[in-house]
Amino acid sequence: MDDYLRLSADTARFTYGAPRAFTFGDGGRLLWFLRSTGPTDAFDSLWVLNTATGTESRLADPRELCPEPGELPVTERRLRERIRLVAAGIGSYALSGDGRRAVFALYGRLYGVSCDGAGQPGAAPEEIPAAGPAFDPRPNADGSRTAYVTADALHTAPGGRISPDDGARWGVAEFAAAEELNRARGHWWSPDGQSLLAARVDEGALQRRWFADPARPELPAEDFAYPEAGGPNADVQLWVLGPDGSRVRLDWDAGAHPYVSDAGWESAGEILLTVQDRLQQSVLLLSADPATGRTRELSRTTHAQWVDPLVPGTPARLPDGRMLISADTPGQGARALAVDGRLLTGEGIQVRRVAGVHEGRLLIEAGLRDPSEQQVLLLDPESGEARPLADGPGVHTVAASAGVLLLTSADADGIRRSVRTADGREFTPADLSEPFPYRVVPVLERVTEHGLPTALVLPRGHVPGRRLPVLVDCYGGPGYQDVSAEPRRWQAKQWWADQGFAVVTTDNRGTPYVSPAFTHAMYRGFSEVTLDDQVAALHVLGARHPDLDLGRVGVRGWSYGGYLSALAVLRRPDVFHAAAAGAAPTDFRQYDTAYTERYLGLPQDHPEVYERDSLIPDAPKLTRPLLLVTGLADDNVHPSHTLRLSRALTDAGRPHQLLALPGVTHMTPGGTREKVMAQELEFFRRELRP
Repeated sequence: MDDYLRLSADTARFTYGAPRAFTFGDGGRLLWFLRSTGPTDAFDSLWVLNTATGTESRLADPRELCPEPGELPVTERRLRERIRLVAAGIGSYALSGDGRRAVFALYGRLYGVSCDGAGQPGAAPEEIPAAGPAFDPRPNADGSRTAYVTADALHTAPGGRISPDDGARWGVAEFAAAEELNRARGHWWSPDGQSLLAARVDEGALQRRWFADPARPELPAEDFAYPEAGGPNADVQLWVLGPDGSRVRLDWDAGAHPYVSDAGWESAGEILLTVQDRLQQSVLLLSADPATGRTRELSRTTHAQWVDPLVPGTPARLPDGRMLISADTPGQGARALAVDGRLLTGEGIQVRRVAGVHEGRLLIEAGLRDPSEQQVLLLDPESGEARPLADGPGVHTVAASAGVLLLTSADADGIRRSVRTADGREFTPADLSEPFPYRVVPVLERVTEHGLPTALVLPRGHVPGRRLPVLVDCYGGPGYQDVSAEPRRWQAKQWWADQGFAVVTTDNRGTPYVSPAFTHAMYRGFSEVTLDDQVAALHVLGARHPDLDLGRVGVRGWSYGGYLSALAVLRRPDVFHAAAAGAAPTDFRQYDTAYTERYLGLPQDHPEVYERDSLIPDAPKLTRPLLLVTGLADDNVHPSHTLRLSRALTDAGRPHQLLALPGVTHMTPGGTREKVMAQELEFFRRELRP
């Protein structure tokens, strides 16, 4: 393994030592976060920054609490896969209502730690007695009680079990919610800290999926419930569990709107929840009475194709009682905000997140210029007038509380964080991560009549006139933007370029942040739009940059990018000459409900769409070198996807390579990705040589 790959593996792709998971507490006086002690330390500790003094204090060190780390509870291990969390140690924490106390789980044990009213650390973390391996602990308003899940039952400490023993899972997010609907939790304390809103999840109708580690045949296989496209979903209900043992079920038409994408207490007398129909063409915002369970509709959003996921931070009730929701502009040119149904932003602002309220205005993250950049704006909730707060080149994000801001700016020069107080003081949370080895300034261009965002990375010191093989390295699927000014994602691309490739990345139609119309072009079909746009962009870039040798084009990717890679050599061997396809969903009839049906519809209603997007029938057409890679412990894109394509290729007599990774999940942690990259490099050098 070369120096870059070794460094990337040792530092978890330059993330160890970087502060993350910031949360303000105690009226902005405290800023809680997680961070390890340096660039090769995988174990995150819990820290707090006092915004009055700028002093950082470590409140909990996982190695002191658990000198010999144990196994993660299965539920937590799987949730970490859903939210793509690779750090060890303290993975997450939750704050009490006053923001002075945090609770967290550590290898199934439950801990709490506090700060005093002056923002100073209190006593050492105390272990909270739990009925079993604890998952997703959350304190109530004053921190006197903690709710947590063990063995699929919801408990409180002190207190004990509060969910019934009825065979369902309580207090957790089902697979579809955590993986596809941006809801990773399943229980919420009431503002008075007495009652809990809890999800009840019945997965009895779902099929079971299994995987085993063939390198360890002495271990039993592991199974989990999986909602396969066209099949049953989990039955999800919401219940209010009272301190006196009372139980009230929230009542809405779950048959028509089975997905719960958001929920929480708005006040002691109101719960807000967002529900969706199965195809996600109708989204309702409901107000629920926790005493009776009755609901009433506050807003309804419909779309003939699908309603895009909610802008994070919405729905939200403004201080004057009006409701802030996500919306699209009439021409689908921009993702927007609306107040009580009236559009607040227009075509010139692509809203990506609502971060809160600051100085009487909405604090939002949005795109004003190129989709690769993101600005922070203050938005007048009356007029919609926007004032930039951070609008230089790059990607800017923000968090706020009581006049205190945390601004993060990322560009080619790195990632910088700044805490700014209402009285003008400024602090910088320490970043102990490995500096990025490369300063990468990709050539960004918008191409074709669709304005596809593209990026070109050449070897450092490239001599114009020297022809280079091309490596298409992208994702291409819904929900993820490749072409972004955020610098971490360009490090590996520069490494690939320095191996002698011109690295091309294109965000085809269907990817986010250009416009809703751009995203919705993928309706009722992945393969055609994805491949047509990738080919068109490649041809335009080849014409503009004559050093790109379009007679030697490789393509690589993971997950949807793996699908794109295999698709490319199977259907356009005239353009793509070799492919490395990792964790590719080769037949979307075997992928999950919420993701697949949003774009393709139900397989029983549109069998031709699923057949057209499946790679299995294309196996006999393979004429180009193809390297297939899969992790045998992948519970997102199950290894059966890759193995079925490999079997079809074998049955058709088509040579190919298969790299099966025992014990490896979808995230390829622990240096696995870098080891795979080394093998991919050898593959592409061999197959794309002059």
